[in-house]
Amino acid sequence: MAERVSISSGAITTDVLIEHRREIADLAQRIKNRRLQVLGLYGTPIVIIAALLAWAALKVFIWLNSDTPGAINGIFGGVAVVLTVAFVIQAAAEFSDELGVWKDRKTPLRELRLELALAEERHVLEARRRTPPSMDRQASYKERLPSEIVRLRRESRHYRRIHLAMQWLLFVCSAAITAVTAWFDPPQPAKGVLIGLGFLVTLITAAAGYFKPRERAFNLQQTADSIEQHATALELGISPYNAGEEVRNLELFATTVEGLRAEQRMREQQLDQPQQGQQQVI
Repeated sequence: MAERVSISSGAITTDVLIEHRREIADLAQRIKNRRLQVLGLYGTPIVIIAALLAWAALKVFIWLNSDTPGAINGIFGGVAVVLTVAFVIQAAAEFSDELGVWKDRKTPLRELRLELALAEERHVLEARRRTPPSMDRQASYKERLPSEIVRLRRESRHYRRIHLAMQWLLFVCSAAITAVTAWFDPPQPAKGVLIGLGFLVTLITAAAGYFKPRERAFNLQQTADSIEQHATALELGISPYNAGEEVRNLELFATTVEGLRAEQRMREQQLDQPQQGQQQVI
């Protein structure tokens, strides 16, 4: 009976915390939408005025003593008309009581931000009041790790693909420079091709040296493999997770994984630093 009550209480706690998270996510999305609404509502007139001033400036400084070309008039006139229509639609959605298109019309952003801060504070207080035992938190932490491993490997594949694309572009451009140099004896049109290929090779080499996609892919894959190795050892009950008490195994597992993640973040910070800074850190 006590176990059934404990399970029911845990389910209620989970539902309450999930509801708080949904409220926070909803408020965050509403703030983003409202920011775009305000930006469009007050930014569109500014863009219209800037377009009209640019149109007038072209007339004054370039075509003062002649007629402005029809293409220029058509472009600026079309832009002004489209922006004016967009502003009218946004104003109607903001101030009209009949449309009701915008959810938070006439609502200041600071009010939404205050609601978000209060919702986060309620979530923290509720989570603190309903905090489960440490063993339950460690067990749920273990269940969340597969998604973290998938994320690390996905990012690793992403950086690996970038590195391979850079290397293949570098190979092709380097070979093309040699081929173009051998094929074209006159300086034109090979000169422009060689300049473009040489610029591309320099750009790819600099980007690869600055962003270091190969090193990032290796570090992410190494961290994912290490976390998976520890998760497998915990599941099988082998060293170092072969203690008789499950609480000790979960505590050691959480400590080890957090250490691996902290080490991964440190390696990322070192890669973001200049070469001189990396040598000082090391």
